[in-house]
Parts: sequence; structure tokens; C-alpha cells
Amino acid sequence: MTGAARAMSFGPPRRPRRPSLTPMIDVVFLLLVFFMLAARFGAEGALTLTLAAPAAGADWSGPPRLVEIAPGGAIRLNGVALAAADLPAALAPLMAGPEDPVVLRAVDGAATGALVAVLDGLRAAGFTRLAVVE
Repeated sequence: MTGAARAMSFGPPRRPRRPSLTPMIDVVFLLLVFFMLAARFGAEGALTLTLAAPAAGADWSGPPRLVEIAPGGAIRLNGVALAAADLPAALAPLMAGPEDPVVLRAVDGAATGALVAVLDGLRAAGFTRLAVVE
């Protein structure tokens, strides 16, 4: 018997079976559940701001401390431009202590990220009363 005759003796050709998608869908859902449970939804990067109305009769003490964040990340303290790294040192002579208020204002077009970076830098330097105004 030749090879061609042997190949024909296996019977009629069968229709190819389509693979089942159920196991693949199960795996996708298991991966989805795994990553949802393993993800960290931490508040490590959260920005805590205290919203409080000014106290009645509370007077401003000391010289003005207005920090403006301009478009492009430029920073001005009372109208004088300076680098972000120099801001805590420039604020020190204007304050009696770290609990004195510092007012931050983002100029139209300034990036929110630049404002947050200044807030983080001032908090890291020990300033505790930071007010963001419009």
C-alpha cells in the first residue's frame, strides 16, 4: 500500500473545531480581579488643605507674604522673581515663626503642578499655615 492510499483510508475529513473562548475570558476576569486587589489606592500623594474662614477680628501680623506662581513655573515673592529653592530662605526674614500665614496665588495660566510643587516645598521647609487664594 502506498502513502497516498494510506492517507485516504482515515475516513472522511472532519470539520475543524472552533476553540472555546470561555477559558480565555475566565483568565481575563481573574487578572482583572487580581490587579484590582493588588493595586494601591493609597493617599500618599494626597494634598491636604485646611479650609477655614478667616477669624473675625484676626489681624494680619508682619509684612506681606504673597507668593505668586506664574505660567511656566516662575515664582514671585511680593512681586520679586526668585527660584523655587530660594523661596523658604526669602520668606524667613518676613516671618516671626513658621505658623505665620503665607498666601499663595496661581496667576491665570499657571500649571496646577507648579502650585502643588511650591506647596510641597514650603511644607517640607516647615511652614504650616499656607493659604491658596484665587
